[in-house]
Amino acid sequence: MDLTLREAVLRYFTQSNAYVSGERLSEALGCTRTAVWKQIEELRALGYVFDAKPRKGYRLVSRPDVVLAEEIKCFNEAAHIGQEVRYVDTTPSTQQIAHKWAREGAAHGALVVADEQTAGKGRMGRFWHSPPGSGIWMSFILRPAIPLVYTPHLTILVAVAVTRALRRAASVDALIKWPNDLFIAGRKVCGVLTEVRAEADRIHYVVAGVGINVHTTKEDWPPELRPIATSLTQEIAHVEGQSITGGAVEDGDYGEEKPHLSRARIIAACCEELEQLLNMYEKNGFSPIRSLWESYAFMLGQTVTVRASDGTKRGKALGLDESGALLLQTSQGVEPIFSADVLV
Repeated sequence: MDLTLREAVLRYFTQSNAYVSGERLSEALGCTRTAVWKQIEELRALGYVFDAKPRKGYRLVSRPDVVLAEEIKCFNEAAHIGQEVRYVDTTPSTQQIAHKWAREGAAHGALVVADEQTAGKGRMGRFWHSPPGSGIWMSFILRPAIPLVYTPHLTILVAVAVTRALRRAASVDALIKWPNDLFIAGRKVCGVLTEVRAEADRIHYVVAGVGINVHTTKEDWPPELRPIATSLTQEIAHVEGQSITGGAVEDGDYGEEKPHLSRARIIAACCEELEQLLNMYEKNGFSPIRSLWESYAFMLGQTVTVRASDGTKRGKALGLDESGALLLQTSQGVEPIFSADVLV
């Protein structure tokens, strides 16, 4: 992969916990010692902490929780997904930037990441609360070679990929509610929104938006969201059973210090899991993706209420059909649900 000098410097320090001299680093990266020093100073200005010792060199001792492109690339081992990254401090929605970039020819797997969204988008035109520094707000540009009719598979696939990434990188028991909401302990922690641009039966591109609440506190949300939303940090604190500063954890409170989570590492895990599942889908079709989704779906076998455009229905959620629709067992028989809100 092609790395900028800053990305190369940061990746070098990420992979080595030892002190390294400016001379050795300049030789390894094929640049001058002055260029190395300049990059270290710029990284310090971004919040990275380096220890410097005479005759020993530099050592990276701590890093900020940022979602800069170079920080994500330090941890991302995917070959294609997330290897091109555009980062912005704030934007109305990463979906908007991704659509524009896709129309300009962005490669498959290109990623847009923001530290804040002022008009984040959810399913059915809903607003997604995205305050600065609190979560992961990102959009993937995908160019799958599949018929248009199969695009619902991608929503299912992305939800599974993010679920697996959160379980691996944040050690949380994330589960899925059809089709694309992720929950922990009964509260929503993540949403996925896929938007397709196509002509006739040909897909031009797909933008898959992912919003993950990472550090959000109860006070960060508007009152109507507090009973139904959660964050990774909040759930980790509840699992540990104590606030960092001592005492029992109150709802939405984890003391003066947050449990450490790296948003960049979580994004990198999402890239890796997404690439692995896309490769699986290309080789083996939808069946293994459907099986994975069903293994993470917490509402299967339960009686649910489905609110669709043609009315409200009630029945038992059985699983997915080959199209990705939810199979609902009602008194009238089994019927597929293609688009609806599902209440457990």
